[in-house]
Formats: sequence, structure tokens, C-alpha cells
Amino acid sequence: MRYTAASLLALASLVAAEVPQEHSHEQFLIAVDELLALNNPLNIQAAVFGLLGNDAASEGAGLVADPDCLHQATADQAFTNAKEAGDVDGMANALIFRAIERNTGSVGLKSVICTETPVNPEIAALTQHQDPASEGAAEENKRITLALAQQLALVGADPQLALKSGTFAPGEIGDPTGAGNTCDDLDDPVGCIFTRNLLVEDATAEEIDAAVAEVVGDAAPGNAVGNGTAPAECVIVDPNAGAANGTVGNNTGNANAPATPTTGGANLQDFAGALGGPAPPVESGAGERPFVVNGAAFLDAATAKVRSCDIQNNQCFNAINSGQLDADTSECATQQQDCIANARAGAARLRRRLRRRAALRAMRTRQANGLDLGGCSDPTVTFATGLDGRQEASFGPNSQSEFNHGSALNINIITSFICGRLSSSCKAPEETVQACQAGATAASTQQGQAAADAFNSALGF
Repeated sequence: MRYTAASLLALASLVAAEVPQEHSHEQFLIAVDELLALNNPLNIQAAVFGLLGNDAASEGAGLVADPDCLHQATADQAFTNAKEAGDVDGMANALIFRAIERNTGSVGLKSVICTETPVNPEIAALTQHQDPASEGAAEENKRITLALAQQLALVGADPQLALKSGTFAPGEIGDPTGAGNTCDDLDDPVGCIFTRNLLVEDATAEEIDAAVAEVVGDAAPGNAVGNGTAPAECVIVDPNAGAANGTVGNNTGNANAPATPTTGGANLQDFAGALGGPAPPVESGAGERPFVVNGAAFLDAATAKVRSCDIQNNQCFNAINSGQLDADTSECATQQQDCIANARAGAARLRRRLRRRAALRAMRTRQANGLDLGGCSDPTVTFATGLDGRQEASFGPNSQSEFNHGSALNINIITSFICGRLSSSCKAPEETVQACQAGATAASTQQGQAAADAFNSALGF
């Protein structure tokens, strides 16, 4: 979720505080929330709380005792989940999130650095950007960006993505409005710092290449993910949505985001609470990220439902503040928690079922498979109803732990993803990747189960 009512009240109570900017890099908050949905033992309520001041952060900290360490703990858990899934893009998103600036009490005030040691050394190598108006911020923020670039390269991601962790131009110290040069827009799924062209890059591309060469040598790739593809954004924006198109892809090697998927399916949001209005619908359709809420597209249904819950919570809070609804804001928070619990419960049941099925299938078929799959065991595709809560039959990877991707109506989306992962994360030899690509071509000429069978057969399954 993006806000709880209590966190909004805490923000509103700050005197001479820096204007909130926690949604300025929204694409990375959404990405980390997707990762937290996989496993969240600390019960962190949402990524956004790690970027808030301590009072507001405490409202969503779950079991994290020190609010100054919530930002780090959130990134650490997200990175762990991505690493376990072999998700290079996810690891990159968690690393970038760790380096994003955290809100402070006034323009020029630095945020506290967490002194606890995270689980992952990649996260331990990073700290958050500091207010650009603070003393020594330019040098410190450049150091953070270059350290981030090194970690991105080491996990196989594009080190130039480190530039997207940057912050705004310095504000005026003593500004009574606390506004600085920031922006904050919950409804911009990319991040207003990108769509409004407010990002100030901390380093040059050449400086990043030089920093990366220190840890991986002179052959550091511009994009190490494999197959020449840039890491996928976690939200797809309608190409007609103004400045967002083209801006987001800066430094990724892919400036044009795919089009928003076509929707029209049933509403997957089954939460019945309606305080302040019902949660907006979650529609499924065709596309790489087929689940859509108010124009924002997501990889899986659970994360889309959580986004729907967030929007409902904002509606509820606004209705109370405007006097349209006679209720207490705590009721909005309770409703939001119930809504998110409902979304995650359904996702957990589906993941358990898919994992059991994938494990059994992999066990049966691996023996007959003559191809070297590298570090992976089951690259097969399933065709079934109920994937990600869909009512219609769709395609998806059998092994979500190795090939973590939502379902799709077009098998080409799934097979392309699997072949890319075989090359990058699985480290399979070229012979296997070529067999995968041949299977993808064969599958593209078929429909339904026949398409899945054609792809799986090409890999010896």
C-alpha cells in the first residue's frame, strides 16, 4: 500500500518539513511491493514507508524496530526474494530502491544512515541519497550512484540504471514551504521525477563505466542482462500519457515502453469492503503485464489488487477529510489491511499449487531431458485456467521460483522471457538457448495447449 491514514496524518503534522517526495520514483516502489508480495516475514506494509520520516514510517514498519532501518530492511527483503527467484530485474529494482533519497524534516537536512547489517552484502554496500541541498551532497550522492552501478553490474543488470536513483536539484535552505524542487504524485506509476524531467544525474555514463571496471574489469557490459534486452519496468504506461513515454527508458537502451495491455476481462478485485467507495477494478487482458488498475499495468494479479486497495484507501481518507464520510480514519486503515490480506491470501494459495505442480513435473521430466539447463531445472510452459486469478486459460512458466513471470494470453511473451532467463540467470549453454528459441518459434504457430506442447517438446519435455 502507498499510505495509511495514520501516515498521512503524521506527514501533515510536520512543521517546516520538506514537501513529501516519496512517490517521485514510483516505478521502483511498485517493483519492490511486487517482490515483498512473494515473501514478507517482517510484515512490512509497503515500500513507501521506508522513504517516510520516522513517525509515518513506524505505521508501516511491521516487525522492523528501528524506523531509520526500514528503508534498508525493505530493500534487503526484496533483494532476497528476487535472488531466490533468479530475477535479475528484481534484484536491480531492490538495489535502486535502496539508494533513493528518504524524506527529511526540512530542506538541506540529511537522513539518518542505518547502522544495522543487512542479510545481503549487495544491500550493505549501499546507502540512500541525501538531500541535494545538504553539505557535501553532490560528492556523497555521486559516490552512492557509482557504488550502486557496481552492484548492478555484479548481479548482471545494466549499471547505467544507477542514474535513475538520483534526486532533484538542490532547494533553498530555510525555504518555509519546504518544497525545494521536488514532486510527489501517487497517480504517476512511473515516477514524476522522470515524467517531469526533474532528475539530476549524479555522474556521467563514462564515470559509471570506469567505476564498474574496478569490480568486473574493462569488459563491463552496458547491459549484462542477456539477449540485449533492457530490464523490464514494473509498470507499463499508456504511450499517450504525455511526457512519460520515452523519458522512462533513458539510459536503459529501450526508450519506448510497450503499450498498455488491452483489457476487458472480468474484475478480479473481489474485496467487498466499500468504505469511501469500492476498490477500483482489477482487469486482466493481453500484454506482458496483463493486470491493469486505473491504467497502471502489473505483472501479477496480487500486486494489482494491492494497488487497488491503496487507491481505495486514499478515496476513503479523502472522503473523511472532505466531510463526505462520517467515519474515523482508523476505519480506512483497517479496511485497507483487510483488502491487502485478501489479495495476498489468494496469491499464496495459487503459488503453493503451482510450486507443487512444477516440482513434480520437473522431477518426472528432467531425467528425459538431454539438454543442459544450467542452474535451472524446469523451463516448461503451462496452459491452464486460473493462473493469476484469470477466468480464461492463459500461459505461464511452470516453475515460478526459476522463471518468475505472470501469466499471459500470448505464449510469445512467456517463451521469450524463459529463453532470456536460460541465457542470463540459468547460465545455460548456447545450444540450449537455441533449442529454446526454436521451440518458441514452433509454439508461435500453434494455439492453446498445442502451443505449450510445441515449446516444451523442443526442450525435451
